[in-house]
Order: sequence, then C-alpha cells, then structure tokens
Amino acid sequence: MVGNEALAAVLSSRLHTARETRRASVVGALLPLLFMALPARAALFDDEEARRRIEATRIRLEQTERTLSSRLDALEQTVKNQGLVDLFRDVEQIKSDIARLRGQQEVLTYELEQAQKRQRDLYLDLDSRLRKLESVPAPAAAPAVVDPAVAPVAPGAPGAPGATPPAASPGAATPPAASAPAVPGAARPASAPGDAASEQRTYDAALDQFKSGNYSAAAASFQAFVRSYPRSPLAASALYWAGNANYAQKDFRGAISTQRQLLAAYPDSQKVPDALLNIASSQVELGDVPGSRRTLEEIVARHPTSEAAVKARQRLSGR
Repeated sequence: MVGNEALAAVLSSRLHTARETRRASVVGALLPLLFMALPARAALFDDEEARRRIEATRIRLEQTERTLSSRLDALEQTVKNQGLVDLFRDVEQIKSDIARLRGQQEVLTYELEQAQKRQRDLYLDLDSRLRKLESVPAPAAAPAVVDPAVAPVAPGAPGAPGATPPAASPGAATPPAASAPAVPGAARPASAPGDAASEQRTYDAALDQFKSGNYSAAAASFQAFVRSYPRSPLAASALYWAGNANYAQKDFRGAISTQRQLLAAYPDSQKVPDALLNIASSQVELGDVPGSRRTLEEIVARHPTSEAAVKARQRLSGR
C-alpha cells in the first residue's frame, strides 16, 4: 500500500512537471508572437494620437494666427486713424495760418491803397494849384510911358510932350489893335474868357475821371484835350496825367510813349521831370533796369533841383 501511494505521488509530480513544461513551452512559443504584435499596436496608437495632436496644434495655430491678424488689423487701423487725425489737425492749422496771412495781406493792401490815394490826392491838389497859377491870364499891357531920357519921341508924334491928342469923334468906335503875326514856338496868347473856361471844364472832367479810378476814360479824355487845345498851358499836364492813367492800367509801354510825347511837344514844361520819373518806373515794370537807371540819372543831371530829382537820387541809392 505504501509503495502504491509513493508511485502515485511520483507520477503526479511528473505529470505536473510535464504540464508545467508544456505550458512553459507554449508560453515560450507565444511570447515572441505577443511581443511582435504589441509594437505594431503601440505604433498604430502613437500615429493616431500624433495625428490628433498635430490636428489640434494646427487648429490652435490657425486660431492664434487669426487672433494675431485681427489684432494687427486693429492696430494698423488705430495707427491709420491716428495719422488721419494728425493730418486733419495739420490741415486745420495750415488753414488757420493761411486765413491769418490773408487777413494781414488785406490790411496791408488796404493801407497801401489808402497811402497811394492820399499821395495822389496831395499831388492832384498841388497840381491844381499850379494850374491855377499857370492859367491866370496876364494883365493887359498898360499904355507905354515913354521916358524922354531913354527913348526920345519925335516932335508932334502922339504921346510926345506938348502934343495934342487927336480928338475922337462922338460915337466913333475905337479901332481894334492889329494882332501880331504868330511866331513859331512863341507862347500861346491868352485865351478868350469863353475858350479858357471851356478848356478848364474839359481838363477838370478828365481829371475827375482819373480821381474816380476810371483810368481808361481819363487817358482818352486827356489825349482828346491835347488834340483840341495843343497850345493850352494845361496841355503838358494833360499828357502827364494821360501817361499816369496808362501806368495805372499796367500799360507801361503806353505810359512811356505818352510821357515821351510830352517831352517832345513841351520840353520846357515843369512836368518834364515828373514825366521822366514815370518813364523810369515804367521801365522797371518792363524789366529794363539799366534803361530805368539811365533815365533816373538824366533827371538828376538835367533837373537837379526838382522834386523828381530827389526821388531819383533815392532810387539810385537803393533807398
């Protein structure tokens, strides 16, 4: 009995050992296969996870890019708006400066016009006074009183000492004095009262046109006056003011031509220095500076004591 139990124990032990050996061999055979299959599944898991992570990263990058882009757009818009505000502020400042300068220019222009008007009125007043002096007719010549010590008179002649003046018959008219023949270049005899008044009215009408600023009409009226009254004591003044009217219209060539007409027709007139000064001013406006300087030097040389010479010296010295 004892021997059988021992044998059974041995057999059971060997069977367990065989089972364990077989299990070990099976496990040993399967383990390589398991280890071969596990990396593949791990790799498959890693690829999908990586794709998910890459996709998530891409999405986050796109969102970040959109956020940055929107912020940059907002920043650029802010900068642009700020630039427009600064530009608008600069434009408004420039407009303000221009308005202020325009106001100053208008004030200066008005003051200049007023100064020119005062100067013109002063000169016209002076010219009017000179014209009145020039246009006063010379007093009628008194009968000559012969001084025997200077010019002896033949006995018996009218006016001689002791001679009896011829008796005038009652009602007889006194014969008019014979007029002397006109001498070329001689001074114009005094106009008749009616002619002198007509000359004065015509001249004053042209002068009024000049004073009112109607320079075109004034120039034409003064020229018409000279044609109608070429030997009038006012003719030289008429030509002078006609030239000034041309100058006021910026017709500088016409001003020079008119003033040279005065110089040629009335070389001894008191208006000659002023006419030369007007010519010099017109030459400057035409860009003929050397010609203007020569004209100013002519004024100083030929009319040194005139008011025009004083102005000519000032211009020559640059003052």
